[in-house]
Amino acid sequence: MKLTVLICTHNRSDLLMQSIDSLNNAILPNNCTVSIIVVANACSDDTTNKLVNYQSNSSGKLTLYVSEEPRAGKSYALNHGIKMIEDGFIAFIDDDQRVNKKFLTSIQVAINKYPKTSIFCGQLIPDWTGLEPSWIHTQGQYKIYPEPVPHFELGPQDIEISNKTAHPSGGNLIIGKDIFTKVGTFSTQLGPKGHNLVGGEDSDFVLRALNRNVSIMYIPSILQYHYVDLARLKLSYLILNSFQRTRSFTLVNNPTRMPIPLYMWRKLFNYTIGILFSFDITKIRFYLMRFASTVGEIIGLTKKGIN
Repeated sequence: MKLTVLICTHNRSDLLMQSIDSLNNAILPNNCTVSIIVVANACSDDTTNKLVNYQSNSSGKLTLYVSEEPRAGKSYALNHGIKMIEDGFIAFIDDDQRVNKKFLTSIQVAINKYPKTSIFCGQLIPDWTGLEPSWIHTQGQYKIYPEPVPHFELGPQDIEISNKTAHPSGGNLIIGKDIFTKVGTFSTQLGPKGHNLVGGEDSDFVLRALNRNVSIMYIPSILQYHYVDLARLKLSYLILNSFQRTRSFTLVNNPTRMPIPLYMWRKLFNYTIGILFSFDITKIRFYLMRFASTVGEIIGLTKKGIN
């Protein structure tokens, strides 16, 4: 088996090297060739220097190939990396994630267990350190969503992904190279540029795959941890993230402009009342995020979606 780990990065060299270190500390599967490709996307920090240093001092580690994509945009970088890979499976991970020690062997087991499946995903768990504020763990009626730290967990059993389940993010996919011929690559109309919060390129790809009857299996033993950036837990980030995530999701799921349903205006009114007349910060935070999310949905409906 051939497995290529593809990481697209933009100006996060320290986190990137932690991701690469976690891959080197993972158990290598037998009868499997594993390598890493890093696509530096419009980087202006020391990313390239650190990668070159890795290549020249990487005795006994995974082979690393480096390429640069000057056009700003994660989708450009993803598609650049995909073109570099001839065959086998591609494991996509983000530069702010680290993998579990059994990550690589779990991928091999899954591919052998489900030979007719071409796309896999696993668990993606926030890498909590204890420094995060306690409110981030609030459950119940006022739990915040979308979560500011990516979290994908569907339980302890293998499950086939469908339109009735949650969908994985792009940094949590293992895809057979031949599937891109059937599904296409990542939409350059979507996805972040730099570190802005625009997304949707992964949701769009997963939806296209499902619509073409491509099987996607969730394998809980394929485990990654997502870096917890405390800056993401500030109120300004939470509000912007709610707006951009919902706007992107709406653009992916609504290919034509649509009239704004009356119930959305009612939701905005109700959230506004909640913001103005709640005297508990947990409730105010919740209502502010729901207000921003609804505005994102409204704007998404007024725009032409992704073809």
